[in-house]
Amino acid sequence: MSYVAPAIREKFESLSVDLKNVILERDVQLNTIHDLIDVLDKIVKEAEAEE
Repeated sequence: MSYVAPAIREKFESLSVDLKNVILERDVQLNTIHDLIDVLDKIVKEAEAEE
């Protein structure tokens, strides 16, 4: 189950609903802004690889 730390919840909530759902489906632990950036980077790279 994914976890978003209170310290970055505001940044997480600023994302689109679709993007938040993609992140939460990955069962990630987002404790810092760097964790969030890392998962976003992985999503972008996967999308680029599909093109």
